[in-house]
Amino acid sequence: MRNPYFIIDFDSTFTQVEALDVLAGIVLAHSPRREEVVRAIQEITDLGMNGELDFRESLIRRLNLLRAHREDIHRLAEDLKALISPSFQRNRKHLAALRDTVYVVSNGFREFIVPVVESYGLLAQNVYANTFRFDESGLITGFDTENPLSRSGGKPTVIRDLQLQGDVYVIGDGANDLEIWKAGYANKFYLFTENVEREKVRQEADHAAATVDEILYELNLARSLSYPKTRIRVLLLEGVGPQAVAAFEEEGYQVEVAPPGLTDRELAARLPQVNILGLSSRRTVTEDMLRHTRRLISIGVFSSDASRINLEACSRRGIAVFNAPFSHVRPVCEFTMGNILWLSRGREGSPGRQIRGKVLGIIGYGKIGAQLGLMAESLGMDVLFYDIDDRVPLGNHRKCTQLGELLQRADFVSIHISDSPANYRMFSDATFQALRPDSSVLYSGNAEAVDLDALLRHLQAHPNAGCALDLHADRLSQDSRATLEEVRRFGRVLFTPGISALTEEAEEDRAAFIPAKINEYLNTGNTMGSLNFPNIFLPSLKNAHRLLHIHQNVPNVLARINQIFAAHRINILAQSLQTSGPVGYVVTDVDLQYPEALLDEMRGIGETIWFRVLY
Repeated sequence: MRNPYFIIDFDSTFTQVEALDVLAGIVLAHSPRREEVVRAIQEITDLGMNGELDFRESLIRRLNLLRAHREDIHRLAEDLKALISPSFQRNRKHLAALRDTVYVVSNGFREFIVPVVESYGLLAQNVYANTFRFDESGLITGFDTENPLSRSGGKPTVIRDLQLQGDVYVIGDGANDLEIWKAGYANKFYLFTENVEREKVRQEADHAAATVDEILYELNLARSLSYPKTRIRVLLLEGVGPQAVAAFEEEGYQVEVAPPGLTDRELAARLPQVNILGLSSRRTVTEDMLRHTRRLISIGVFSSDASRINLEACSRRGIAVFNAPFSHVRPVCEFTMGNILWLSRGREGSPGRQIRGKVLGIIGYGKIGAQLGLMAESLGMDVLFYDIDDRVPLGNHRKCTQLGELLQRADFVSIHISDSPANYRMFSDATFQALRPDSSVLYSGNAEAVDLDALLRHLQAHPNAGCALDLHADRLSQDSRATLEEVRRFGRVLFTPGISALTEEAEEDRAAFIPAKINEYLNTGNTMGSLNFPNIFLPSLKNAHRLLHIHQNVPNVLARINQIFAAHRINILAQSLQTSGPVGYVVTDVDLQYPEALLDEMRGIGETIWFRVLY
């Protein structure tokens, strides 16, 4: 079947800019009137593109302001080659493959358009545009006034005279592109909004497209991306910063920021239309909320704590979950050191103590515990640590094989353990009884690792004991909240409401890290760092298609996948299989050519959870 015809505008469509605006910058580079003239040219351009000024009058006014030379046109063409619209860049090879039916029809000029489109594999004979007239010195004196593209309504005339036999689709951003469709010479006009959106044109356009990807996908032509990014919907809840919004928007996704106070029921109602969900650690995602999701690809938790996400339910539905495991490390360490310094100074009116030479005992020697130890050691403290896992000591830190040894020797005990059920109220009466009477306990966390009733009894029995708690009180039981109020009445108790990880720098890090992880997953299939998917690191994709098959982790799925490839005589360039719990993940790179039936057969494997193709 013959490919459809594409009529593509040049300025602000094929390129990101209006060429005569760029030319103005070249010609007037050293003119004291540069800003004034450039602004005047841009205003004239907008009037013409919105249909508010006769095009020929617009063209004459702009050229009279410029007084450009042939050499300026050569330089303009070279500059424009670096200003191709991103989605045209991504689809360069696909456009070249369609070149026989791609026409560039512009009210611009062949002298700078042809060199640019030829560099993209398009045909010079399929470029219809104005032409300059030059004097003997090479200065532009005007243009060919007989060319229909030099006047309003010229584009429909050109398309009519081409007498194209077949479906015709127009891609452009201006009123003169819209005229082709309105005159009945095109099946559809795509208002191209990647670079500029003209509201007056949008009101009459039958379809808007933010990228070429979306157009090719809709017409089922050249495969460019697995799914147009402009169709991917991102929902961000409160607690997700504006930097993350910008990062997702820059990738081309549709981004919505939910209003504060969105209830779980309201969130569940929105999820069936969402592809990417971003939330803070305070939000819960349950199996019931996910029950009706069909499009959700990934969840980003803008925190190190993803304990409120039902990871197993996400896995069964092929939803990859990512968190930010490192952004909180430095702020929590600094916060804890600040609390140690506060506790060392005692009560008002009594002398405090220096921390140099004092012993810090760290329970849980993971990312935070190890870094805290280095920070404390740099201030002259001796560091002991206890961990149920075998950890390599940093600096001069010493490992205690028994928790009791650490508790008996430490002046300060800082707790940095996971929120697993096994650690619930790990710091109990027995643990407090092993402490020295004048030592201090520090804990920042989201679960009740410290038995608050035991802590209260310890403080009542030991007036010189101290503690610093950084807790979300609203996550405690009613009884525990009542006990916490009793604890806070003691003089050497410091309480903060779960703020240890909240710094501007940490927020910025999370806002950059999570979108980058999700974008990498969608763009390459890379799952490194996912909390619930098999972790696969994948090289960049070159000259191949990448097929991602997420399935229930049962025997023989890989064999059936490869049987499909063999039946279609597909050459496999690379293949990886990893499993994690209920999920299996197969990534296969294949030659560029394969039949459409292969995709249907891959989706038809009974255990398939999700299937995507990257191009």
